[in-house]
Amino acid sequence: MKSLEYKTNLIFDLFFSIVIMPLLIVLGSVYYWWKISPVFTCLTVGYLYGCYFLTKKLNLPQLILSKSYYKLAGILVVFIVLTYILTLYPLPKMDFVIPSMSEYQTRVRNYNMAITVWFMFSVILCYSLSVAFIKELYHRKLLQSIVEIQRDKAELALYKAQINPHFLFNTLNSLYSLVVGTSPKAEDAFIKFTELLRYTYVTAENDEVPIREEINYINNYIDLQLLRLNGRTNVIWNCSIDDENTVIPPMIFLTFVENTFKYGASANRNCDIIISLRLENGILVFETENRIMKHSDEFRKDMPTGINNCRSRLSVLFPDRYTLDIKEEGEVFKVRLQINLCRNE
Repeated sequence: MKSLEYKTNLIFDLFFSIVIMPLLIVLGSVYYWWKISPVFTCLTVGYLYGCYFLTKKLNLPQLILSKSYYKLAGILVVFIVLTYILTLYPLPKMDFVIPSMSEYQTRVRNYNMAITVWFMFSVILCYSLSVAFIKELYHRKLLQSIVEIQRDKAELALYKAQINPHFLFNTLNSLYSLVVGTSPKAEDAFIKFTELLRYTYVTAENDEVPIREEINYINNYIDLQLLRLNGRTNVIWNCSIDDENTVIPPMIFLTFVENTFKYGASANRNCDIIISLRLENGILVFETENRIMKHSDEFRKDMPTGINNCRSRLSVLFPDRYTLDIKEEGEVFKVRLQINLCRNE
């Protein structure tokens, strides 16, 4: 994907550098300016090239889509001021026999050159913005297609592996009747396991679920994991939400929760896992922290795939509305995910 983006950028840049800009120089008769002032000519051409590449670097479409209008207006004002200053460059006066004609012709020439500079600046700004919008749209479509392909693969794997749901839950109910009375822990674990399976089946085709259901899923998952860890792993699970009916995509935290137990839990050594979820005024913050109990090389080899899949999914579901910070500080691994659930109208 990065290679494709690089090639696309290169094509647009080459097209601008060897087609658009030379064409503007010819149409604007900029090559005649060399006789008037070589310094001004080089300065103008360099400035216009700089406008194109700087506009790309600043990613103005991203500011428009994220509604950062003040920042966008500030950037445009700076460009306009710099262009205006460029048109004020002191050019040599034209020499006629009649002084008044010299002054008049000089003003006309300077005005025409200033108009040409503004025209070229406008064309380049429009071209760079158009290219940036096309790239942004293509990037989002590509991300969306990747997530859809991953989702289709996951659903296909689920369909291949799953047993008929009615048969599955009827069988579980029969097994539960055999477990009843043998051990309170066994009964509790069986119920939680059944709820996990039911949630997985029910939400497989849902785009959104109430956050309370996701929290209940995490609670059951943590409880089941603790049953097999012999009390060696201490889980600190903090949850604070101001609206339990807020909807979110299902299982969006699952990879991070799984990773804390996969890489940070132990049945033989004492260790802590910290998981927290906060929701306030539409801002959701999910954090995990755990000591890396697995071998470091194996941990770094296994982690990227799941994390990259999560980033791709988040980029499609919450474009420009999430941040995912992942840090490894010594032997401690930290994840912080923040999502703005308020949709921009």
